[in-house]
Amino acid sequence: MEAHKPVNPIRELDEHGVQLLTLNRPKRKNAFDEAQWDGLAEALNEAREDPRVAVAVLTGAGGNFSSGADLSAFIKSPPEPRADGHPSAFYACVSAIVAFDKPLLAAVQGVAVGGGCTIAVATDIVYVGESLRMRLPFANLGLVPEIASSYLLQTSIGRQRTAELMFTAEWIDAARAVELGMASRCLPDEALLAATLEKAHEISRWPISSLRAIKQALQATHGPGIEAARAIEDRLMRELAGGPENLEAVQAFLEKRAPDFSRFRGS
Repeated sequence: MEAHKPVNPIRELDEHGVQLLTLNRPKRKNAFDEAQWDGLAEALNEAREDPRVAVAVLTGAGGNFSSGADLSAFIKSPPEPRADGHPSAFYACVSAIVAFDKPLLAAVQGVAVGGGCTIAVATDIVYVGESLRMRLPFANLGLVPEIASSYLLQTSIGRQRTAELMFTAEWIDAARAVELGMASRCLPDEALLAATLEKAHEISRWPISSLRAIKQALQATHGPGIEAARAIEDRLMRELAGGPENLEAVQAFLEKRAPDFSRFRGS
C-alpha cells in the first residue's frame, strides 16, 4: 500500500481502491480527543470525494479499536467554539460518518467502548477479533447514546436487545456480538485485518457508481430515522453532559472507582 501523510487516522490507499484508516493513539487505546475526531472526519470526507476510493476500512492500532471519548482530555481541554458550524469535532465526525456514501467496513478487536462501539454500529459491515470487549456505557456515564446508535442498533438487533444492552451497559464479547447481529463474523485477532481487507477488495471490483447506488438504496428508508435519532440524542446529551451524575461518572473514571449515583436520587 502507498502510505500518505502520517495523520490520525493513518491513511493508506492501495491499488484496488481500498482506503485503510487506522485510528492511531495506541497508548490511549485509540481514545478520541478533538484531533482524532477531526482527523477521522477529514479522512472520511476526503475518501468520499476521492474518485480512486471504492471502499473504506476502519480499524485501530495497538490491538484495540477505540475506548471512546478521551474523558481525561475533555476535562483538561473542553472543546472551543468552531467556525465550521459544528459544536465540536465530535459532531463534525458524526456528520462525516453519516454522509459517507461508499461501503464502510470495520475491523474491530480489543476494546470498543462508547464511541468505539457506536462508530462500529454506524458502519456497513463489521468483523470482530476474538479479543473483542465491546460496551455501550452511556447509562454508566450518566449520558445518552450517540451517532444515531439508538436507532441504528434497533434496526440490526431489535428493540429489546438494544434496550437491554443500553440500560445495563453490559460487556459484549466477540461471540455475543455475532450472535446478536452486531458483527458479521468473528476471526482470530491475527487474521482480522487481512480478512477484512480481502472482503473490501472483493467489493472494490465493482463500479463505484453501483456501490454508491446500493448504499443509497439501503439507507433510503433509514434516513429520517437516523436524523430523528441524532436530533434527540444531541438534545439529551446537551442536557445531561456536565450534570451532577455525569460529573460523578467522569470523576469516578479518573479515580478508577465505581460511580455512586445513589445520592442523586430522591428520598
